[in-house]
Amino acid sequence: MNYLLGYDIGSSSIKVALLDADTGRCLASVTSPKKEMEISAPLASWAEQRPERWWQEVVNATHELKQNYGFDASLVAGIGITYQMHGLVLVDKNGHVLRPAIIWCDSRAVDYGNQAFEALGEEYCLQNLLNSPGNFTASKLKWVKENEPAIFEQVHKIQLPGDFIAFRMTGRLCTTVSGLSEGVFWNFREQAVAQELLDYYGIPRELLPEIVDTFAEQGRLTPEAAQELGLHAGTPLAYRAGDQPNNAFSLNVLQPGEIAATAGTSGVVYGISDQPVVDARSRVNAFAHVNSTPAQPRNGMLLCVNGTGILNSWLRKVVGEIPYDQMNQLAAQAPVGAEGLQFLPFGNGAERVLENRPTTAELRGLSFNIHGRSHVLRAAQEGIVFALNYGMDIMRESGVQVRKVRAGNANMFLSPVFREAFVNSGNVELELYNTDAAQGAARGAGVGVGLYASPAEAFTGLERILTLEPTPALQEQYHSAYAHWHQALTQQILSPTSSTHHVAQHAF
Repeated sequence: MNYLLGYDIGSSSIKVALLDADTGRCLASVTSPKKEMEISAPLASWAEQRPERWWQEVVNATHELKQNYGFDASLVAGIGITYQMHGLVLVDKNGHVLRPAIIWCDSRAVDYGNQAFEALGEEYCLQNLLNSPGNFTASKLKWVKENEPAIFEQVHKIQLPGDFIAFRMTGRLCTTVSGLSEGVFWNFREQAVAQELLDYYGIPRELLPEIVDTFAEQGRLTPEAAQELGLHAGTPLAYRAGDQPNNAFSLNVLQPGEIAATAGTSGVVYGISDQPVVDARSRVNAFAHVNSTPAQPRNGMLLCVNGTGILNSWLRKVVGEIPYDQMNQLAAQAPVGAEGLQFLPFGNGAERVLENRPTTAELRGLSFNIHGRSHVLRAAQEGIVFALNYGMDIMRESGVQVRKVRAGNANMFLSPVFREAFVNSGNVELELYNTDAAQGAARGAGVGVGLYASPAEAFTGLERILTLEPTPALQEQYHSAYAHWHQALTQQILSPTSSTHHVAQHAF
């Protein structure tokens, strides 16, 4: 038997999955820690985590997996990594981390990206980078350069979160084209590092790691890492990808016209194109997909709503730490539209879909004589779906047809209310599969070590477990509710006269 290990480096937790490479079946998986990892916010718009904590939870999860399943580590044919996108990890020449990682939902670099977009020119950025530099990794690095020069002077290499975990495993400092594109370090037209952006920001090219293929041997477990993890020294690391390209890969979404979605801490819809599709206002973003090559380009257009599962998690604390399935049952007790209660779920940093406007979450239309917990929970789930639907409309305007969507049967897609709202407000067919990000990373490792001849062959064991289609009667109700939500969004956030708003914090 050949085993494959996949690691999902999230901002809430670390997950590891063990796959039987021959059958494609997931044998076991573990999440660590059991309580969500904290995100530090020294200032209101900041979001940081310690990379060393990610590594410790990788170690903890691996040991628990071995205790639970007892597999022979010498039979692990390959390791794959997926990770939270857009984060910035800085290491010195000894490989030591210089400061906490600036993660994906941190908003401090918005102004730097906006200035670069104007200075370099919108035409240049959209044609070459496919995005505004925005709040992505390159802009975060510029923030460090300007605000923490003593730290910047010590930087030997910059890394994405997955690059850091790969480095801890193998001792090799490297990244991928897909990874560089998510940081807006990649020039798609020239198929090379975006030197003009680096020059504008004053960032030496030498700070970027070596580039390796997504599906390839990217290093081998060092004796030190193997001992710490309880694995076999020399095991190849053979795949890495950001969480959203990897989520699409885990669902066998590889070709133009195919669409994937996920609803974890953030919510994402991700569509594949063989053309450089862009949104002129950079509200949705394009990155190199895992199977993109110069000869056959595959770009993923990514819609992201930061305030997704994190809103549900916040509400769970407010309503008394009840299980998520009970929250879903309570949400189902309220009618479609939550009797006029509306949630704008934008409380987790600058939202690209709103052009990085400064905003927080809002609960609108609350009546003490009408609304209870069920209404609030339903309004939150509908609000997240409506925010995703708003972004899907932008994707459609940009030329990406969103008709059939694949998702893993996990996170908020476990909620019948969420699924129903997603299908009927967005007018899409939804297919749910028995997979997750860690399993996708394990399958990617199988491709990287040659157990599968191509990415398409990696999906033995992937099963569709549920298909949902719109219902005309429900569509009418959800379209009405979405229209009222969109009106609130326009009045409170998108209006030129709108200002920063604050979340309504009631004890429900």
